Amino acid sequence: MTATPTSPVSFRKPGSPCHRYLGFGLGLRTPHYDTILETRPAVDWFEILSENYFCAGGKPLHYLDRIRADYPVVMHGVSLSIGSSDEVNIDYLKQLKTLAKRVEPQWISDHLCWTGVAGNNLHDLMPLPYTEEAVAHVVSHVNQVQEYLGRRIALENVSSYVTYKQSAMAEWDFLREIAERADCLILLDINNIYVSSFNHGFDPHLYLEGIPTERVQQFHLAGHRHCDDYIIDTHDEPVIDPVWQLYAHAVRRFGDVSTIIERDDNIPPLEELLAELDHARRIAASVETELAA
Repeated sequence: MTATPTSPVSFRKPGSPCHRYLGFGLGLRTPHYDTILETRPAVDWFEILSENYFCAGGKPLHYLDRIRADYPVVMHGVSLSIGSSDEVNIDYLKQLKTLAKRVEPQWISDHLCWTGVAGNNLHDLMPLPYTEEAVAHVVSHVNQVQEYLGRRIALENVSSYVTYKQSAMAEWDFLREIAERADCLILLDINNIYVSSFNHGFDPHLYLEGIPTERVQQFHLAGHRHCDDYIIDTHDEPVIDPVWQLYAHAVRRFGDVSTIIERDDNIPPLEELLAELDHARRIAASVETELAA
């Protein structure tokens, strides 16, 4: 795939009004708890999976309290189901708000998808049809969630393996319309863009160009499993070169955006993820130098 030319942008700096820039972080995972506390690695921040800490006490919160004393934390959920035909789950929002009060996260995010219906959780991130009706439905839910939480949320683009015949717009137009109408932010998963672009045959650079720069709060980077004629977003492998190249293009377009490496399975020693994180730092620094020349 050939990169689409893009015009230089001014790099956003820490403290910009809509984009608190945290630098380069990791998804916080249980196997790394002790290593983090013992070594205090050179990680700028951690992203936690919100649902893992929906408890009154115990080991998860014990470690989280200690780690967040030294590092900024962001909350990232997988069960908000913002696109479901069900009503917004108020019990879930209560738990989310209680955790946010304790953790004081820099921001809260979840996925632009649906995860269940009629009270049943499928434990998967299901894509939505890209229609005006779906836009209006999701915007209504986002407004309700943001009012309840008293803050804006960020929505992440998911990887997908099917399309809907009813879809009347591109995925990036769908995401942009929701973000602008609901006045929410975007968590741009670079790997998910690559996965979906391969599965559905679109140019991932067009996706990046279709997203408003002022809405992007965070980047995700992760690995996947290539199955010849399709790709599955597994988060169990290192980031591959084409995804790194797409990340460089994203940095050219969006400037400084808080970035993490995600690993959810086949989790390696922390040192391996720190090496990947250093690679992301080098790419961002190289792009900044390129644009400043």
